[in-house]
Amino acid sequence: MASYKLLWKRSAEKELRTFPRDVIAKVILAAESLTENPFPSGVRKLVGTDNIYRVRTGDYRLVYRVEGELLIVEVIRVGHRKDVYR
Repeated sequence: MASYKLLWKRSAEKELRTFPRDVIAKVILAAESLTENPFPSGVRKLVGTDNIYRVRTGDYRLVYRVEGELLIVEVIRVGHRKDVYR
């Protein structure tokens, strides 16, 4: 299986910078693991979207888009579980 390319939206990078250092490390590891398997166990498709998913990392969520034909995973949002879907 080919490896996917990981892209970050600028807004997601800005959101990530506001987190504590230990959380940043966990979120980055979770995002990097998506390059090998963009659909790990525990992943959920967001209702009302075509190719947007979320994966849980503790109390934080990583919302991303998968472009299957282009082999791209783009991180759209990163945030605490109470705020990320707003």
